[in-house]
Amino acid sequence: MSPFHTGRRAAAAIVTAALLVPLAACSGGGDDTTKKDNGGGSGSTTKLTVLAAASLTNVFQKASAVYEKEHPGTKVTFSFAGSQELAAQVKQGAPADALVTADTKTMDGLKADTGAPTIIAKNRLVIATGKGNPKKVGALKDLADSKLKVVLAAPEVPVGRYSKKVLDAQRLTVKPVSQEPNVRAVLSKVELGEADAGIVYKTDAATAPTKVDAVDIPDAQNAVASYPAATLKTSQHAAAAAAFVKWLSTPEAQKLLQDAGFQKP
Repeated sequence: MSPFHTGRRAAAAIVTAALLVPLAACSGGGDDTTKKDNGGGSGSTTKLTVLAAASLTNVFQKASAVYEKEHPGTKVTFSFAGSQELAAQVKQGAPADALVTADTKTMDGLKADTGAPTIIAKNRLVIATGKGNPKKVGALKDLADSKLKVVLAAPEVPVGRYSKKVLDAQRLTVKPVSQEPNVRAVLSKVELGEADAGIVYKTDAATAPTKVDAVDIPDAQNAVASYPAATLKTSQHAAAAAAFVKWLSTPEAQKLLQDAGFQKP
């Protein structure tokens, strides 16, 4: 090979290498695994995205801190919304690693997209009222009073479906002033005084003890919400996603859930 061709090939190799360097720097780990400094050393952090029912917001934020401390190579980020919204995100191919819904019906509708689900907790309904319960709401039948401003979740939302179930069982007709996309939106309406009462999960009312009162619904009139968790088949971190879902059933995670008012699975 002539010196001319050898020199030209070497120059091309240098240019190619120079172009690849910034591309590698920009990629930052396209699979959400990034390098981090560990006191002078190097390691990797796996970023997990978990789609979770809105009612899990407070407890999961605490759980993530505990999990990340125990698993320093994993960073957990949550996207909270109504379970029906989460299901839509999964069907649309939103990038995520695991899913936790507030009902089994929603999870069952995603069998083609998830691994085998595990029930991690249960919950019950209460009636949330303004602090001090100024309208003296004492039972489900009081929600049928036309003078009362009641807010419910929309019927396609798990808590809305549970609410309809318990009201129908008591043959009560309640005309809500609004129907909300998730349980936290219902709670917010009551907190802000935009509604006199609303049906929420027990755990949600417990997050705002200075702003709302919780009126218990007798077990015989109540509904039990089950929370299944599962990995998503599109996850780029299958092992890490499975580890997180499995951790949710450990004694440590269960204590966090039960301290927040959730019932044992």
